[in-house]
Amino acid sequence: MNRHTARAALTALLLTVAVACGSAPSAAPSPTHTAAGSGTTPSAPAATAVAPPARQAALTAGGSAWVSVSVARLWQSPGSPWPVDAPALAAPVRFRAWLGAMSLSQRRALDLRSDTEALLGDRVVVVRLRPHWAKVVVPSQPSQKDPRGYPGWVPRRQITATPPRAAAQLATVTSRTAWVRTDDSAARRVVEVSFGTNLPVVEQVPGYVRVTMPRGSVRRLPTAAVVVHDRNQPAIAPSRAGVVRTAKSFLGLQYLWGGLSGFGLDCSGLTWLSHRVHGITTPRDALPQSQHGRVVTTRQPGDLLFYAAHGLVHHVSMYVGDGLMIHAPRTGQPVQIVSFSAPPLRAEYSGARSYLD
Repeated sequence: MNRHTARAALTALLLTVAVACGSAPSAAPSPTHTAAGSGTTPSAPAATAVAPPARQAALTAGGSAWVSVSVARLWQSPGSPWPVDAPALAAPVRFRAWLGAMSLSQRRALDLRSDTEALLGDRVVVVRLRPHWAKVVVPSQPSQKDPRGYPGWVPRRQITATPPRAAAQLATVTSRTAWVRTDDSAARRVVEVSFGTNLPVVEQVPGYVRVTMPRGSVRRLPTAAVVVHDRNQPAIAPSRAGVVRTAKSFLGLQYLWGGLSGFGLDCSGLTWLSHRVHGITTPRDALPQSQHGRVVTTRQPGDLLFYAAHGLVHHVSMYVGDGLMIHAPRTGQPVQIVSFSAPPLRAEYSGARSYLD
């Protein structure tokens, strides 16, 4: 994702390459390994008793909060959103309505408004509060912009200061998106959530998993759409084949500047999210991704490939083997597999890194 430090000098270049993946000089921390596919749902059996939702805690500067909508965009300032962005500011967020409302030119102009996203249940740290907005950093997204995590502004109604329910296990969404449903025999759709979303598990029963939402309500997710795992283990064991398989699951998904979800991805969002479910945290943007990890001389599946123009890394892809790579090219194009030697990127190739053992 091409970020703010070089934006003014390289505006013309960015309009030409139209990719959202480079970054400013990095102070991002090294990668860490961390804990990190619906039909008719059967009627609920006798359910495990769950305490009613706790009274909502107050947001405080310096305190933790958790994303309480399916996808929260982080905006560059409270004045950054345009009228077309109203669905993305709602709670519950209306993400597909937002995507459908934007024209191609409005999508391209997202780099003027918003640079990343956070998923339902992700922890953020509140930096500053305004009447309707909170400036936050996202610790799970290492960034050159702030050593505490990726910074941005979110509507206060999209986060909660109430800590998530303590649970030994998490349910991680491993389908591109999945519908959270009511915890009753009707199993009505409540909210569509993204791949990579982690929610505390209440219990598993045939056909679905009961989970706790960030504001305390109990809902259900279809078993086929999630992996249940111990909270100190990744949803899927890290491996080269696994990370490549995860990246390929997004083939055909439309590019979205700042996208970090199953609703849309940018180039570094694709590589970041493809590592997330395997318990691997990479920096959020392409430039710091190119500065961490392990230097690669012989490319293997799962390695990240970087591209630079005028000395600035502006794009990242993933090598999938047999001379091919997968990437999210630019606004108006989907995630796709192309030849590593295909122009024009081949001439801009600047090296490879790996976050896999």
